Amino acid sequence: MQHVTNIWFVATVWMLLAFIASLLSIRTGISVALLEIAMGVIAGNLIGFQTNEWVNFLATFGAGLLTFLAGAEIDPDSLRTHLKTALVIGFVSFLFPFLGAWAFAYWITGWTYNGALICGIALSTTSVAVVYAVMVETGLSSTSLGKMILAACFVTDFGTVLALGAFFADFNRWLIVFVLVLAIVLRFLPRLLRSVISTFGAARVSEPEVKFVFLVLFFLGGLATTARSEAVLPAYLAGLIVSGVFLEDRILVGRMRSIAFTMLTPFYFIKAGLYVSLPAIAGSAGLIFALLGIKLGTKFVGVWPVARLFGLPRRAAAYTTLMMATGLTFGTISALFGLENHLIDQTQYTILVTVVIGSAVVPTLVAQSFFKPDLKPEAAVAASMVDVPSTAQRGR
Repeated sequence: MQHVTNIWFVATVWMLLAFIASLLSIRTGISVALLEIAMGVIAGNLIGFQTNEWVNFLATFGAGLLTFLAGAEIDPDSLRTHLKTALVIGFVSFLFPFLGAWAFAYWITGWTYNGALICGIALSTTSVAVVYAVMVETGLSSTSLGKMILAACFVTDFGTVLALGAFFADFNRWLIVFVLVLAIVLRFLPRLLRSVISTFGAARVSEPEVKFVFLVLFFLGGLATTARSEAVLPAYLAGLIVSGVFLEDRILVGRMRSIAFTMLTPFYFIKAGLYVSLPAIAGSAGLIFALLGIKLGTKFVGVWPVARLFGLPRRAAAYTTLMMATGLTFGTISALFGLENHLIDQTQYTILVTVVIGSAVVPTLVAQSFFKPDLKPEAAVAASMVDVPSTAQRGR
């Protein structure tokens, strides 16, 4: 497809792939993000599909907007209510797979130090998008258990984003400027957004509040790029900071989600799939299964005992562990960051993305098939949870 220069025809093919993925998602119930990645794999391997500058920009902004929305979906009250539980579960959910995958990639497979770090970061994640969809579908999003899981997912992914920035940021004067400006923007962003909504919110056709959010994301993304950092970090923090505003205005959330999932995120997920090499998958099947086992195993070792310590029954603890073991968005973002910055090669990227996709599918299917909580009893148990585990709770 690289010989096609008419921008409209190129855009037509990209949107056709996104449209097919949407139809398949509706028919099969599989996450549209997974199917868009699959469309990219097919297009990249069978018809030689490639990206260009404007596609790269849309894909980058799509990833940033997706991370912003992920942060904005976190209920601040739930985060405060389950703060200690979410912090501990989220922290071990990040730390154990990060260390396990990094050590395996560096000491066993012989990846470079930076490549092993990318491996650890990519496999440390949870998938807020997958977990949120499952929580809504099962009705757990309105229970204490569901809210605690979502809050813990935020902590894990926040650790992932921080690790990506900490290990690969270029420490220079622009980074100092970026940090200072980001702190100021985050301090006043909720107040400014509320002011825009209250002053101009009636002008729904012009969507000033959406444009204001895009303005902030563009500015912070540009500043992050200048500082040689990653644009998803300020986007995620901005989303968390304005999550209270978004809870008050669900119409705004719906409009921004529609913009993201119809126009922007398809470019990101299809682009992510373009770099997956099917021959590389066939040649690295053993390593792919090994890394998937390491991710799932380290999540279990870290999360399950802590979930039991905080009073969750065995079934709910297993369900929580499996939900925390999912991965998709931040895993692919981390892997793509590594590829585009020459920290890993295409074969390593293919391995990581395949493992990430597997971690989105396998734990979700197992959790929903064998450990799905009985809504009323589990909600009652979760509602009685406290952040300080008692002896009686540990003995259950």
